[in-house]
Formats: sequence, C-alpha cells, structure tokens
Amino acid sequence: MTASAAETHPQLHAEALEALRALTGRQDAAFHPGQFEAIAALVDEHRRALVVQRTGWGKSAVYFLSALLQRRRGAGPALIVSPLIALMRDQVSAAARAGVRAEAISSANPTEWSQIEQRLAADEIDVLLVSPERLVNPRFRAEQLPHLVERCGLLVIDEAHCISDWGHDFRPDYRRLRDLVAQLGPQVPVLATTATANSRVVADVEEQLGVTAQAPDGTAGGVLTLRGPLTRESLRLGSLTLPDDRQRLDYLVRHLDSFEGSGIIYTLTVSAAEDLATLLNRPDRPVRAYTGRTDAEDRAQLEADLKDNRIKALAATSALGMGFDKPDLGFVIHLGAPSSPVAYYQQVGRAGRATDSADVLLLPGREDRAIWEYFATASMPSQDSASQVLTALAESDAPLSTPAIEARVDVRHSALELLLKVLAVDGAVEAVKGGWIATGRPWEYDAERYENVARTRRQEQQAMLDYERLGRDESGPEAVAVDPAQCRMVFLAHQLDDTSAVPCGRCDVCAGAWYPSPEDPASSPSSGGPAGEIPGDGSSDGADAQVTALLGRVGVPVEPRKKWPQGLDQLHVGGASGAPPKGNIPLQERSEEGRVIARMSDLGWAVPLRGLLRTDEDGNRIDATVPSAIGSRIVEVLKEWNWDQRPVGVVAVPSTTRPQLVRSLATGIASIGRLEDLGSLGLAPDAGPLHGARNSAFRVAALWDRFVVTPELQERLDALDGAPILLVDDVVDTRWTVTIAARLLRRAGSGQVLPLALAQEA
Repeated sequence: MTASAAETHPQLHAEALEALRALTGRQDAAFHPGQFEAIAALVDEHRRALVVQRTGWGKSAVYFLSALLQRRRGAGPALIVSPLIALMRDQVSAAARAGVRAEAISSANPTEWSQIEQRLAADEIDVLLVSPERLVNPRFRAEQLPHLVERCGLLVIDEAHCISDWGHDFRPDYRRLRDLVAQLGPQVPVLATTATANSRVVADVEEQLGVTAQAPDGTAGGVLTLRGPLTRESLRLGSLTLPDDRQRLDYLVRHLDSFEGSGIIYTLTVSAAEDLATLLNRPDRPVRAYTGRTDAEDRAQLEADLKDNRIKALAATSALGMGFDKPDLGFVIHLGAPSSPVAYYQQVGRAGRATDSADVLLLPGREDRAIWEYFATASMPSQDSASQVLTALAESDAPLSTPAIEARVDVRHSALELLLKVLAVDGAVEAVKGGWIATGRPWEYDAERYENVARTRRQEQQAMLDYERLGRDESGPEAVAVDPAQCRMVFLAHQLDDTSAVPCGRCDVCAGAWYPSPEDPASSPSSGGPAGEIPGDGSSDGADAQVTALLGRVGVPVEPRKKWPQGLDQLHVGGASGAPPKGNIPLQERSEEGRVIARMSDLGWAVPLRGLLRTDEDGNRIDATVPSAIGSRIVEVLKEWNWDQRPVGVVAVPSTTRPQLVRSLATGIASIGRLEDLGSLGLAPDAGPLHGARNSAFRVAALWDRFVVTPELQERLDALDGAPILLVDDVVDTRWTVTIAARLLRRAGSGQVLPLALAQEA
C-alpha cells in the first residue's frame, strides 16, 4: 500500500482494511503493496485493471474485497471467470468470513444450478464463479449470461495469461472474454489477474481489456497495470542432470527424505506420475499420484492430505497447477522439465509462500524434448482439419453433435474438441441445442499467427534448455545461450520480463550445489518403517531393488477394443461386404488382451524404444532390425505372459514404413519361441502408408479393407485347427489396427489372437 493511495481514498481504505481483517481472520492484517491500489481503482474509479503479481501475493483478496465493496455501493454481483473453481474452496470459505456470498456454476455441481439461479434472481449472491467453458454452454449463454452482463458489478478474469496466445497455458474458451468485456458498459470495473505474464502477454491482455475502457478523464485506454516483482526470496533453485531414468529414480528413492516438509514432484506424463508414486510410496511416508485421470473427489482429498502434511508428496502432472495453495509447501521437484521457463516458474511458485526457505530441484530427462514436441503439435489446429469441420457443418441440415462430426471429419476426438473451441471463439461455429452449427461467417486459417506461436514455443523450449545448463562451463552446439554464471532466479525473472531481480545468493549457481550429491549415502527416513526400506547406513541396496522393480516390470497390458465407434455408416464401412458394424464387437471376433514392452510415455524402457522408433529430419520413420537388448526384453515379456493357452504361431501386421523392423520381430519371436512363422497378412493392392492421427471412425474406415488373408496364410491357419496365435506389430496407437487384423484372423478360423508390439503410444 502506498500512502498516496490511502490518502486519496481514506474512507474506502478504512472500510477495505476492516474487510481484509475479516477475510484473513487477523486483526493485524495489512495490505501488500499494490493491493489497495487495485481495489481503489476498481471500486472508486471503475477502472480496467491488470494485476501481475507473484503467486501468494493475494490476488484473490483483491477481487473478493472489491466485489464486497461494490455490493455495498449497490452494484450487482461480481462474475469471476476462472479455470480453478475446483481449487478455490479455501478462498471461497475465507470470503464467507468477510460476508461475501459466493457460489459456483460448474460441471461438478449441476444439481445445484437451479437453486443458484433462483438465488441470483433474488439478489442473494455477491459473487458467481464460472469456468471459461460455461461461456460456450448454449443454455448458460442464452439464459444466464445476458442477465449477468446487465447486472454485473465487477468482472474478474482469473489466470488472465490464458487469454493470450503467448501465455504458457492458452485456452481457446478464454478468448471469448474479449467479447464479454466489450458487452459491459465503461462504468463496470474489470480486473484481470495472473502470476505468470511476460511483456508480450501483458500487452495482449491490456489490449483485450481496453476494448471499451475509459480513463477517469474520459479518454480511451484506461487500463491500469499493476506489476510487482515476481521473484521470491524463499526459493532455493537447483538443476541436476543425471544420465538416465535409473539414476534419476534412484536419486529420488535415496534422497527424498532429505527434502524437508511435504511437497510436489511434477512429471510430464500421467504414467510417469503413477509409476513414481508407486516407487516412492511407503506406509510411514506416503506418496500419492495426482493426474488428469484422478477423480474429482479423490483430488480434493489428496489436496487436503498434502495441505495437512499427511503425505510426503504428490507425484503430479500439471493437473495440480494454478490455484493450489499450501503456504508452507516445502519443496517442488521436477522429474522432467516443463517446456518453458514461464510454465516452470508457475509450478515452482507453489512452494515457499509463507516460509523462509523452500527447495526447488529440476531433474531433466533425455525424453523431455520429444514430450514437448508431442504436446505442442497436438494442440495446434490445422487448416485441413478446420476446413473439414466447416464443410461438414455447412452441409448438414441440422446441428451436429461432436460424435456426429467425428464420423464426418478425420480428426482425433481431443483435437476436434479443441478445434471447435477455436472456431467458436472466432465466430465460425456456434454451440446450440443439439450440437454445433456453422454460422456462415467468413473464416480464414491464420497461418502467420500459428507459425508465430510455434516459433515462440520453440524459443521457450530453448530457454528451458539454457536454464538447465546454467552453472556449466560448456562449449559446442549444446552450450548455453546466455551467461552460464547467471543466477537461476534472475534467469526466470528475465523470462517474465521482470528486470528488478538481483542474484539470489541461494541457488546452485550462486552458492554451489545445495542438494544431495548422487554419490551421497541414502537419506535416513524421518521415522522407522517396515522391513525392505532403504537402509539408513548408506547402503544403496534398497534403492537399487526398488528402482529395478519398477524399471524391470515385464510388459504392459493392452486392453482390447470392445465396441465399434459411431458413424461408420456415414463412412460407408462394410460396403458390398455387408452392413456397417456397430455396437459391441462380438467376443469371437475380438482380440485378447495384448502386451507391449512399455508405453512411449513410461520411464525406463521407453527411452531405448523412442530411439528405435524415431523418425528422420523429414518425419519419415526409420526402419531397422530389432536390437538384441530389445529382443531379449520381448522374450521376457513372452515368458511372463499369463495366457490361457500358449500360442503356436506368429502373424505379422504388414508395414509400409517399418517392414524390416516388424518382420525381424516376428521372425525372432518364432525362432526363439519355437512357434510357426505364419508370415504376414496381405495388403490390399491400393494400400499405402497410413498418415496422421485419425479419430476412431476414420481409422476403422481406413483399415477396414486394408488387410487380406492370403491363400498361403489361410492354408496355414487351417492346419492349426483353431489354436491361438500372436499378432505382431511395431507400435500400438489407437488399437484399431490390431482390432481389425484380429477380426480378420478370427473370421478366417484362427483361435485366440494375442497382440504383441514393441510400444504403445498413449
């Protein structure tokens, strides 16, 4: 708080300070620098304001207090748009202490919507929280939003970096907020808040907030930006590069107890988080997984367990991100680096909010760049996909649901949902009752914009690699692109365009390695545990055994497909051969549960598999024979496969991109396992490479007539008299290839079909 702000708005300051103390439950509470300035700008001046302040500064206090003060002055309810409704329980409870009546409308409480709508109509709600996805919902947009806009006393855009293409967590639905801001009168204050915004994001958000903004003197462009220092003195940063997954996991098993308090261990993939939690969990020191696959109820319990220190750590993906608040979080460790320093800063900002010291350690992996590239390409809409969607909607006489669109366009389900959001924000499509329609509004693919975004993402990735290499004396193509002696906190601050940062004196560049050396004896657990834990006398046997057990898992099960996708009739699947398949796949035509060595997102064996299954600079798959180490691993998978009846033969899926790899795999298995090499399924004469990540309906359509049972194969199958066979391929992705191939083999008289591949994509 500055003296001038309090002097300019003395009555408001006294009233706001009283409300702050009720909000916090502390009679000695005082405003942080910038908090009252923001409140005064909103309540007394009705300004548009952007607050860029570090995590833990108290942005939620600004918008809840501003909402309360606006209501006391006769304004309508505040509308808070946030992606973090499920994580705002604590803030809402605190707001209630100050007399703020807050409710939320989200997918988590549909049974309460009617009651909330009645309370809104009766003017009994001060703050309504909604997710950005609600703004797309036809019923909400038609029935609730117009009344809220008409009565709105304050609009809050939480995590405002999501508005911007340049933000680290851009979300298409957030771009609708520009239109919402434009609908508000200039007298309605608007607040945008974020903890992670560089100058480019700030300028983008300012431009969107200023659509109809006016300064107090009536001139245009009255957006007030309050930006504070983004560094935190409590954080002790470090990065430790280890050669492989085994050593990284060994390090965590041996040294987790050296990190004080409880914390978060971030991973880049769901499977890595689940594997890590299994590895580190002990009865006396629990570690749990928290991912996008975790049920909402379980998430709430896990968050509470971590806040109350009932568990040592959560092994988490980015699903545990913005909005989680544990002021005394003791450490944040990353097993694998996020794709940008800004995203990294956002996650490490969970730690050390109300403590003098918190430890932040990065353990980068060799697979990081491949994972970054996968997520980057998966989130970018393509011109071809957009054209397919717009054409399908334009040609339909009625709204199309998302499954109905899937039957008409060759886009994977998750990518289609993202694309529809982008097109909806741009006004080319609209969600209505019954599905989606084309608006007829002209739309052009903004290739320059997406190329600029892609270029920025590549620059961010390089910056993250530079961060990892700080403190090293390197030369050559992998040398750090900035001063290697630069303080880690200063580096992160500069990535956020915060030039006020000074060397922290605490990180491993400033003060040397503060974290345990990989050669140090294992950390002693804080309390006694069961037999089999890591010995406290420095022995590494316990850690070795635990890591070996995880990395030595023999095979990952692959569940068979059990139902045909919808819309196959639209794609004329079946054709002259009969009616299109629908419903459940008959048991006698299904594949059995299959096996792969590992998922491509796994720890351990995924590393050599990614090397074998790599592509060249032009994106072409590299073909080679199966290396001996991977061949030996396949043998172990076969030995541990607990099948009902041992297979007697091997059939290969024909490959146009890796024929040598698949054939060498099938031949090797047949030789070592003393199975009959039945050869390969035949390819239809017009079968070419399968390109792109197709959705299920289009994948089935592309595969339906792709394979044939050759006369030679039919003769060999007949001789086996219904015995089980292995079906071999290089990679399992959508599982439709093995599903279609297994159906063909079963209809040709084979027994059970057991799919076996090197890896699974998902």
